[in-house]
Amino acid sequence: MCQLLGMNCNVPTDVTFSFTGFAQRGGKTDHHSDGWGIAFFEGKGLRHFVDHQAAVESPVAELIRRYPIKSKNVIAHIRKATQGVVSLQNCHPFVRELWGRYWVFAHNGDLKDFRPRLHSHFRPVGDTDSEHAFCWIMQELAKSHANVPSIQELTLTLKDLAIRLSCCGTFNFLLSNGSALWSHASTSLYYIERRHP
Repeated sequence: MCQLLGMNCNVPTDVTFSFTGFAQRGGKTDHHSDGWGIAFFEGKGLRHFVDHQAAVESPVAELIRRYPIKSKNVIAHIRKATQGVVSLQNCHPFVRELWGRYWVFAHNGDLKDFRPRLHSHFRPVGDTDSEHAFCWIMQELAKSHANVPSIQELTLTLKDLAIRLSCCGTFNFLLSNGSALWSHASTSLYYIERRHP
């Protein structure tokens, strides 16, 4: 399965150190070599980079390692394909717009035979269970809230949706709209909390 890196900070923070170590797991210190990606918010804007090459071999990953990334919310993903071919369109994180904001999603897990009925404007480009899950989440958020909900309301809705998706298989994810970062683990959740001295 894939690996996830998420960062949520109260001030724009440098992610280069964490990303450099994380990227090594994409083909050097681990066998996750089916693509990678990173998305980071700058205000309401978003920078999004993906590549179907292993992170340790990717010239795009090298660019990111040298780029002075400072952001409050970052999501990175290293892929080990369980569903969908190794291709650019299947690399996480995925991005969609809802309520005039970018939303970023990355998934670790395997949702067996998960192909929900998608009847809104959220459609997958690739053929992964992950992107189908993201489109379904965005669709259900839009159906559940006519206007922009509070972080607390979003958290309650996402908790319900995550429980429903976890019934389909392993479902670990990171999701951000630039204001908050949500994580869910149907397996074990590991995190590091760093504080300024």
